[in-house]
Amino acid sequence: MADITDIRSIMYTEKSIELQEAGVLVVQTSTRVSKNQLKEVFREYFGITPLRINSLRQSGKIKKFRGREGSRPDFKKFFVKLPEGAKIDSLAV
Repeated sequence: MADITDIRSIMYTEKSIELQEAGVLVVQTSTRVSKNQLKEVFREYFGITPLRINSLRQSGKIKKFRGREGSRPDFKKFFVKLPEGAKIDSLAV
């Protein structure tokens, strides 16, 4: 069962801010979270039932630091379509 701690961050990029204006929230989570679990988190903690959730699994980039290779962690990105007029006050830009 997923909970609010599985949401790593809300993404604030140019593209995600444009989507936010259209009612779509872009959420970064751990790789073990599913669409149904994320829907339950939104219902339980924010009191909002999402209309649609699309997911994207993204691999971490391989980077070099001081000559050693390392990688950033893998994550899932969810595009959560909120109902018309629904806002999450604590996440507003």
